[in-house]
Amino acid sequence: MTRKGKRLTLIIGALAALGLAAGLILFALRDNIVFFYTPSELAQKHVAPGARLRIGGLVKEGSVVRNGRDISFTVTDQTKDLAIAYTGLLPDLFREGQGVVVDGQLQSNGAFKADSVLAKHDERYMPRDVADALKKQGVWQGEKK
Repeated sequence: MTRKGKRLTLIIGALAALGLAAGLILFALRDNIVFFYTPSELAQKHVAPGARLRIGGLVKEGSVVRNGRDISFTVTDQTKDLAIAYTGLLPDLFREGQGVVVDGQLQSNGAFKADSVLAKHDERYMPRDVADALKKQGVWQGEKK
């Protein structure tokens, strides 16, 4: 075999090994790649208690109960609800009807003990300079005030 043939064989072998390694990593992480689960997806997955997860949805209206630093609320996706317990300070954007993502563990009683709460801002948010530029161009499609 010539020198070029040996080099080509080595390159093909290295690419095959790299592809196999990437495939094995993606297969092992297939359940952890998801950013968060909704309460409905969580109910379908039948996750074991104690598993670390991220749950996302809307804070259900009238569900927030504060007892000092202990806060309980319900996250909903309009189909299923999940009770959340959290101890600590909540983000400024946290409120009923607003989107949240909570990180924590599923408890044996079916509730969720959150370690952190992330409030999602309005998806229609746009920086002022970008909005002003769009207004100048006449293509602004924001809310009418």
